[in-house]
Amino acid sequence: MPKDPQSEPKPGEGWGGLLAFVAKLVLAVVLFRTLLFAPFTIPSESMMPLLRNGDYLIAAKWPYGYSRLSLPFAAPLPPGRIFAHLPERGDVAIFRHPVDDVDYIKRVIGLPGDTVEMRRGRLILNGRIVPQTAKTEMSVPLSANTRCHPAARERLTPQGNVCDYASAVETLPNGRSYRVIDLGTGPADDFGPVTVPEGRLFVTGDNRDNSQDSRYPAIANGGVGLVPTDLLVGRASMILFSTDGSAQWAKPWTWFTAARWDRIGDGL
Repeated sequence: MPKDPQSEPKPGEGWGGLLAFVAKLVLAVVLFRTLLFAPFTIPSESMMPLLRNGDYLIAAKWPYGYSRLSLPFAAPLPPGRIFAHLPERGDVAIFRHPVDDVDYIKRVIGLPGDTVEMRRGRLILNGRIVPQTAKTEMSVPLSANTRCHPAARERLTPQGNVCDYASAVETLPNGRSYRVIDLGTGPADDFGPVTVPEGRLFVTGDNRDNSQDSRYPAIANGGVGLVPTDLLVGRASMILFSTDGSAQWAKPWTWFTAARWDRIGDGL
């Protein structure tokens, strides 16, 4: 009996075709993860109010160039960066901690050659006070993963408990503006001056009194010191998802009720 042409396997079908498809998919994911974007989570409140505990974001890798840290599992490539570019002042950068190799996220304040200091909590860059607006109160909703700092004020609203923080908008010399939180007198409100050497960056958190940053020496699980540019991983780009921490895996409906929908898609 002659064979039905439609029943014969076509080129590329079967196990060989499946394996080829899987290989292409893995290659596409690796290229995307290596050359374009990488996912990160926010585990602390040092970058409030811009970022909150429970935010999931992506970082663009190309703005600062590529190094071994650009590859999954930090593949053993030669030291240095290719297509290297310095961040701009005001960038929210992700980098590896100089001591414990953990991903950190902070705002770039000082570039090589800049002189940075703080007096009474005010940032001074190259001898000039960085302008701030008058302080006002801003409210952050409280949840399972966002608590109120003892130096702030908690209150009840019709929408739930919130925490009121004193905050101001700071504007760097290049015009980049962002909101910072002031918790009062802190241990690093007076710092420096220090001149940033070649190949280093001065970074701070936006939650200035609750951030272990370049004002503190680099130690494991603590300050980061002046961050080497070779430890840059990428520039924070967008919040992909955000959760208030109340979701339970055994209750799928809570995956939706815990989502902070108003934060999803926010550009950084």
